[in-house]
Amino acid sequence: MSTYILLNTIEKAADVVGKTWPLYSFVTSNPLSGYENTHFINAVKKAQGLTGSRVFPDVGMFKQAWELGEIDATVLNALLIENGMTESPAYYLDQLEAIKYDEIENPNHRVDKIMVKWLSVFMDEGLAEWQMPNKEKGFYKAWSILASYDKEIGKALDVQLPKTNTEALEKLLNAYSEQEQQAIFEYHLAALPGWTGYIKFRAETNSLWEQKYSITLTDYLAVRLWVSKALKASIVPPKSTNGELETMLQLQYVWLKAWEKSWQQQFVTNIKSPNTISKPTHKNVPDAQFVFCIDTRSELIRRNIESKGNYETFGYAGFFGIAMDYTQLEDGISRKSCPPILGSAYQVSETAQEHKTADLKNYKKSVKRAKFTSYFLVRMKNMLPSAFGYVEGSGIFYGMSLLIRTLFPGSLYQPQRKNEGSFENSCTPQIGHTHTKETSIDIPLEEKVAIVKTAFDLTGWRTFAPVVVFAGHGSHSANNPFGSSLDCGACAASPGRHNARMLAKLANLSEVRKALRENHDIRIPEDTVFIGAEHNTTTDEIVLFDAEVPPTHAKRLSELKVALLKTQETATQERLGVQTKSIAAAHVKTNNWSETRPEWGLAKNAGFVIGSRELTKNMNLGGHCFLHSYDWELDIEAAALEAIMQGPMVVTQWINNHYYFATVDNHQYGGGSKIAHNITGKFGVVQGNGSDLKAGLPLQSVNETDDKMYHRPLRLSVLIQAPKERVQAILEKFPHLKALLDNEWIYLMVMDPTEQNEVSLYEEHMVWKAPEKVEVFAEMV
Repeated sequence: MSTYILLNTIEKAADVVGKTWPLYSFVTSNPLSGYENTHFINAVKKAQGLTGSRVFPDVGMFKQAWELGEIDATVLNALLIENGMTESPAYYLDQLEAIKYDEIENPNHRVDKIMVKWLSVFMDEGLAEWQMPNKEKGFYKAWSILASYDKEIGKALDVQLPKTNTEALEKLLNAYSEQEQQAIFEYHLAALPGWTGYIKFRAETNSLWEQKYSITLTDYLAVRLWVSKALKASIVPPKSTNGELETMLQLQYVWLKAWEKSWQQQFVTNIKSPNTISKPTHKNVPDAQFVFCIDTRSELIRRNIESKGNYETFGYAGFFGIAMDYTQLEDGISRKSCPPILGSAYQVSETAQEHKTADLKNYKKSVKRAKFTSYFLVRMKNMLPSAFGYVEGSGIFYGMSLLIRTLFPGSLYQPQRKNEGSFENSCTPQIGHTHTKETSIDIPLEEKVAIVKTAFDLTGWRTFAPVVVFAGHGSHSANNPFGSSLDCGACAASPGRHNARMLAKLANLSEVRKALRENHDIRIPEDTVFIGAEHNTTTDEIVLFDAEVPPTHAKRLSELKVALLKTQETATQERLGVQTKSIAAAHVKTNNWSETRPEWGLAKNAGFVIGSRELTKNMNLGGHCFLHSYDWELDIEAAALEAIMQGPMVVTQWINNHYYFATVDNHQYGGGSKIAHNITGKFGVVQGNGSDLKAGLPLQSVNETDDKMYHRPLRLSVLIQAPKERVQAILEKFPHLKALLDNEWIYLMVMDPTEQNEVSLYEEHMVWKAPEKVEVFAEMV
């Protein structure tokens, strides 16, 4: 077999694993994204067959939903009957209770253990003091040089190892057909999906570590199969013996569909209620306008802001339409700050504001001191000569620190946050193209105008308030390896404030406003000021980066800050369920090193509304829905809707499926319990002293207790307020979007304003039904 065919076979096999994102930019994504071109039921069936994972909610989750009335009896009974199941729901719950998952010992446990050991030392990104030698030669070559010294396999490698990874695979697999080879590759890649997913991430993003120390899936497979040979372990996947479990998949799917359809019915009933849809207020100019991310956590803060005065809010993907990388002022590292599916077109950094160069220098000096102190302490702890003495000598100080952080976490919150992001008061963002690495505001005027215009087009903007706030969001929590998962997913798990500040900067430029007025008839009043801001989702504080706001707006700004403080108070009361000292309670929760749930993130996400704020303004959506502002009347050519469906709709599906799979099988697709987490290589988490790399959210992020769910594992239901014919035209134009619907990775409902806002549910092959009607799903193949 040729090398080309071999590599192509590996590429096909790699679909069995998704990408594992590093802790410092942990993005929630669909772990079965490689199967999105096949039907959901077939994708999960294959995943279950390869890994033995649970791919549907277990009986406990269905019972919880049934007892809470979240599954409508009429819907469930109709689906059961239509699929040839004539017994009662109670009978089928007993059937689900009887499912037994195979709990046999992993036959390749020894192989996995050895691979984890080698992967940990090779892929380390600066945590270990002593580095594996020969890393610059690549994983396979570095391993082959040292393999004979491994006591567990060295003696068994009684032949000279091939020189290259492809030669190694060809020598082992020449007796197998291409189809058999693909099955072997899938089996071994799926054995450690977290580690192989991170190899996939490094290769596809061409990270700095990958450029310096290359590791490919071909390397991994070559090493793993030779380790298997040394241990006399079978390289061929075993045949499935749990036929009873396979027969239960259809019953589980019926219950899941009933749960999802019940949610859709209730949602449509609520959103069409006469008391829900508010009347448009196009003629009223608000005192201030806010643009938040479409994130489910924004719905609560938007409701609370709107209740504090004449304020209008919008939802827009939290990278604010700027496909950029951001260079951090603290360490000079450049990180992605836009959706993973987009390539970064721009590079954004910071420069000192006029007359504030000295402030910036002082900030950099303080950061440099803090970095040196941190580096020194880490070196002292990690270096073998000093480790024991350091522990003995510093124990009392660490003990006192731990005691204070345990007893008074809330009191430490403000001091610890004091200097975080303080450079915004002395800096202004600057933008350039990524290919030039120049970061002065020198991109062409038409590009600046396009960025700002797109924001107004996609959100359906009609009037401008004197103050417009673009509020990105970030999170703050202590002792949380997965902390970046609580930041902005649209910014590749970075805080959204950098994008918000950049958009505000562009929108304030006089030449941009002039071009918008003369070329696009977008008239921004002279007294309108745009401000970047950050919404802290753990404390509900909104910080305005207002250093450049003119004195003419001082009174408005002062009034706005009072309103935002009141907003924080009522929002924390609602979110935390406390009526007094709620802000202080939020500070305690977010800064407590032992807090397992500093916030719930996007747990409970189930829906995505693309439409006017009037649709949901009078609803408490309980954190269930992403909200993207959209005005179909202003989008005659459907260009804005097309962009929303191609971008945010796909990304929210990734988020939704990440939460789904992390809930139904947290061991396989999630992060497991935080109690046993250990950081490895600065990029990931393992359980105990070594395991598969955890690729998903911890158990505490999706469950209320070990046995009680918090997140509802329901596939995303999208509601678009637009003429149905426009939506159909977009689906016909982009087959990959239609495939997501036909394959049931997403549900789509359209509320047609030209037909009295009647709601239609998309069925396979461009068929539309009323959402109340229950349809039989396609048989499994």
